[in-house]
Amino acid sequence: MSAVNTLFIGTSNQLGEFESGVVAALVGAAPAVVIGGLGTIAIAGIWMWLFPELRNLKSLHPDEEPVARPA
Repeated sequence: MSAVNTLFIGTSNQLGEFESGVVAALVGAAPAVVIGGLGTIAIAGIWMWLFPELRNLKSLHPDEEPVARPA
């Protein structure tokens, strides 16, 4: 399992760099950065919509009491 995990982590950086290079070659460097940023925001928004329980999560440790926020 550790080998598979290492393989995916090790190749994800190269795949991301390849994808970024292809987009930059097609549309230019600055538009590629904007497209990447918008894509990241879109994926985060989709994830928030698909999994609202994550959006409402107050702590990573469910047995902890939530800390009151000052008004």
